[in-house]
Amino acid sequence: MTGSPAPLPGWLRPLAAALPDVTTADLGWREDRLAPTATARPAAVLVLFADGPAGPEVLLTERAGTLRQHSGQVAFPGGRGDPGDASPAATALREAAEETGLDPAGVDVLGTLPELLLAHSRHAVTPVVAWWREPSAVGVVDPAEVARVERVPLAELLADASRRRVRAPGGYSGPAFAVRGLLVWGFTAEVLVRVLALGGLDEHGGPVGRTVSLDDALAWAART
Repeated sequence: MTGSPAPLPGWLRPLAAALPDVTTADLGWREDRLAPTATARPAAVLVLFADGPAGPEVLLTERAGTLRQHSGQVAFPGGRGDPGDASPAATALREAAEETGLDPAGVDVLGTLPELLLAHSRHAVTPVVAWWREPSAVGVVDPAEVARVERVPLAELLADASRRRVRAPGGYSGPAFAVRGLLVWGFTAEVLVRVLALGGLDEHGGPVGRTVSLDDALAWAART
């Protein structure tokens, strides 16, 4: 649920101001990401920002390696909608609480991005952008679903040395970040790049550095 209004930090205000007017054209997604099919299942993820000891942070998880889909990948907290969820924001907050122990009462939802299709898993995903007004303790709740929970400083994530473009089997090519032994790539990295650009939080606005294979990127991230 959304908490009572509280002053946003200055670094987050441009993003909050941009969210109400954002369109699919602003995101620059491929056309196949913009047309959810009748069989696509609704889902939502929480793009949660906070102030931390090292400055602005984003909350990320590493999915368990035993999951059938997207196993071992870095992701935002989130998942499928339930019939009782009143909105994508309700889905994102419920899933975040189940996965990380997050207290939703300390979160203010700022807005959403347009629904995007993940064709591989047949999910229509709504990214929900939020401010962690009162951070609570977080960690792994169910190891069968989540292997790690990390509050990642944007300064670490956006350092030039942490960025590449990754090329995966099947022809996918997109931005990637290596931070704290994790490789952020695919849907999560693409959403991050766009959200940070909307808020003027990324001076590059996209990938930095050379293109590497997915295997090489995973090995590179493991060394960070």
